[in-house]
Amino acid sequence: MDPSANPFEVFSLMVAPAILTNASSVLAMSTSNRLARAVDRARELSKQLEETSDLASPEATRRLRELSAAEERAILLLRALRNLYAGLGGFASTALVSLFGALLVSLAGRAALVFEIAAAATGVFAVGALVSGSVMLVRETRIAVRVSQERAASVRERARRGSAAS
Repeated sequence: MDPSANPFEVFSLMVAPAILTNASSVLAMSTSNRLARAVDRARELSKQLEETSDLASPEATRRLRELSAAEERAILLLRALRNLYAGLGGFASTALVSLFGALLVSLAGRAALVFEIAAAATGVFAVGALVSGSVMLVRETRIAVRVSQERAASVRERARRGSAAS
């Protein structure tokens, strides 16, 4: 690529990492919010369990399961967040390395090959981190949905027993 022939080629190579940097940032922000909600839920469940005298009751058993799920969610979200931050750093590095490589093409020709390889490597790393973090977010969502389904089933069962007793 000869940047003097078309300077927009350099910028077009930097657009993809910049867009993916933005996507990673948005995912990291939403994941941080999800982590905060999972931790808040775990605290709430812990408080409820500490106030319960009968930990063998069906309600306490359900809360213990929910607490375990909240803990599992928090761990997954923390791992996902770590990967998203790694991806974010990788995309930012890719953009910077691409810029340096584009500048060196006109000055040092062959030396720019090192920057091309480095940009490709950091880009591949960043995409891998983004995909890995996204997979963890899907796993966490499945846990949250499972807990919601169990809670709804419990409420329906209590409602059924209440109407049968009437």
